[in-house]
Amino acid sequence: MTVRQRPTSTADDAATHHGYVAVQRRGLVALPASLRKRLHLDEPGAQVEIVERADGVLELRPTLAVPAAEAWFWEERYQAGEREVDAHVAAGETTAHASADDFMAHLDDLDAQ
Repeated sequence: MTVRQRPTSTADDAATHHGYVAVQRRGLVALPASLRKRLHLDEPGAQVEIVERADGVLELRPTLAVPAAEAWFWEERYQAGEREVDAHVAAGETTAHASADDFMAHLDDLDAQ
């Protein structure tokens, strides 16, 4: 077994956790309550992704399961559209409308072009 020295903390690491947990007989691992809360692993549907790297390190990543009815939103083509919209918003390329009728009229004008 190789023991690796933990790198020195930086300001970016200030919120990280370092500790040890026991692996129980059936392979269960209990994460500390403060860590579960901070990473939202105390929410319904929370999961932990585990990746075994080639160097023997186990990486744990907190995740929340996506309901099947919402999975379409996370497909690449929809995420590409979200990124495009985010870029327009960041560039200030938006239009505010005073009412829903004004918004619909604006859409009609765009369709007519």
